[in-house]
Amino acid sequence: MSDRVALYLQDAHALPEAIEYVKYAEDAGFEAVWQAESRLVRDAVVPMAAFAAVTSRIKIGSGVINNWTRNAAVIAATFLTLDDLAQDRIYCGIGAWWDPLAAKVGIQRRKNLLAMREVVTVVRRLLNRERVSFQGEFVQLDDVELDVVHGRKEARNVPIYIGATGPQMMALTGEIADGVVLNYLVSPKYNDSAMAQLEIGAKRAGRTVDDIDRPQLVVCSVDNDRDRALDAARKLVTQYLGQQPHIMKASGVSPDLLDEIGQVLTWPATEEQILEAMKLVPDDVVQMITASGTPDEVKAKVREYIAAGATCPILYPLGDDVRLMIDTFAGGYSS
Repeated sequence: MSDRVALYLQDAHALPEAIEYVKYAEDAGFEAVWQAESRLVRDAVVPMAAFAAVTSRIKIGSGVINNWTRNAAVIAATFLTLDDLAQDRIYCGIGAWWDPLAAKVGIQRRKNLLAMREVVTVVRRLLNRERVSFQGEFVQLDDVELDVVHGRKEARNVPIYIGATGPQMMALTGEIADGVVLNYLVSPKYNDSAMAQLEIGAKRAGRTVDDIDRPQLVVCSVDNDRDRALDAARKLVTQYLGQQPHIMKASGVSPDLLDEIGQVLTWPATEEQILEAMKLVPDDVVQMITASGTPDEVKAKVREYIAAGATCPILYPLGDDVRLMIDTFAGGYSS
């Protein structure tokens, strides 16, 4: 395959069905599958293990777990275990989570940059099989190492990716991470500022943005009926306009539209609220922040993200025909 391409799964499909999609994607030449863990609906680690157990080549990433609800040593032990199951095929994607969900479950996020730096630093050192003492504000370890009695005792090849959106977290990613998981529901133009911030951080560590892998989540609604494809994407776009306005602002969505939708949607939004708010979202906003339309149109949109700095699209399939989306990108996106 001439172009890197990956699959993104959330919770839209039963796990046995998701497993079949991952196997299908592997056969189609997809490089990786990334499993979401965003709302309180599906843990990322269990599906990752299931995917790893039934595949032999495709890489498997968390897209993304958060750095607040799991102890850093537990994160390291979890990803060492996944690497035992699928050696050199695991990516550890970590994000800073979001409110109001974090607050609703009792997590008071603060000093997000420092918290992320501490967690990434310690997880990497533990996966390198170091004995670690660390006294930070958020992470404290006293003479700790991963307790491998049986099995491989060498350092593990588990690249760490940060799911970053804001400029400061993007710069931190450029400094300390192996890669960034660029967010979805942003326009390709958003990537201009993201690349600049990654470069700032990379320079702090004596490297360049080219040393950082930059896969990007891309909502992908493919249908031979263009209108049907746009309508399938509109519901998700509406939910994110209401629930994650910081992402939408970063992409240049009008604050007036965000305010209008915010007046309709509460959190968690009801189905009726979502359907009502969908009427406010025009086609041009859907097309600006998703790859939606016919197969040729979605491939053209993905090429815009690659031209803007992404290294690998992580395609989030909408609609009923996931295999159509996989087939559309089986030969990459340049064809």
